[in-house]
Amino acid sequence: MPAPDRLLVVLRQARVLLRAMPGRRGRVLNLDYGEDLIIAGDLHGHLPNFQALLRVADLSRHPGRHLILQELIHGPFRYPQGGDKSHQLVDLFAALLVQYPKQVHYLLGNHELAQAINRPILKGDDNCNALFEAGVREAYGSYAPEIYHAYLEIFAELPVLIRTPNGLLITHSLPAARQLGTFSLSRLQAEPIDPTDLAPGGVIHNLVWGRDTSAAHVAAFLQQCDAQLLVTGHLPCPDGFDIPNERQIILDCANSPASYLHVPLHRPLSHTELVGCLRTLSPTVA
Repeated sequence: MPAPDRLLVVLRQARVLLRAMPGRRGRVLNLDYGEDLIIAGDLHGHLPNFQALLRVADLSRHPGRHLILQELIHGPFRYPQGGDKSHQLVDLFAALLVQYPKQVHYLLGNHELAQAINRPILKGDDNCNALFEAGVREAYGSYAPEIYHAYLEIFAELPVLIRTPNGLLITHSLPAARQLGTFSLSRLQAEPIDPTDLAPGGVIHNLVWGRDTSAAHVAAFLQQCDAQLLVTGHLPCPDGFDIPNERQIILDCANSPASYLHVPLHRPLSHTELVGCLRTLSPTVA
């Protein structure tokens, strides 16, 4: 566990670096530099899978590689008194971003948004938001309020949509069909973001909560974003991935098996080629 005073410095540095990321426009990130991408699915506090992704990415030896993470928080892993340990992955992300300031990216998911706007997510009898806060208190004691606030500041800066030069679109999810008519890419690119876009019915809220993966709907969403292929998370995948249509791949890294994509950044890809970029994560293999 990092020393709380040092962690605060790192978290605040990470927030600054998120805002200064090359290619950022509002909450949209255009990745037009580098060579390739490692794209992960939802992690939900799964530390071994996170560590395995770091080994796969090997960022120090591949300075042209990007690592894209999503949904780090709200997992099943607990401290002795019951708090959620998933904040540890946010700590690791922040440290990575400081070390590799142009290579590491963290997509906003519905769980980060729910924590940021204080709208509880309930799983059975568990309040994920309350358990997350309890974990921070259990880990950092008197520093917990400052560290928790620093987490919220990071969540407020996370990109919600990443685009690449070869037509790939990476988001946590996509709006439901009934909400697509009100979706606006230009609204995501505005600075500052309108707070109503974070609330239910807002463009960001709709983007991270949708579950419609029908072929026609995904094609319409991609057209609005001027992209060809879609990579998302959000939906649990027993095999670590799902291919719901001919334009999309869903990734899941919250359990085992877990899957990721290793894709080139500039070479055009067909959906078949993108599927060929799927890899299975091996958390016990160095």
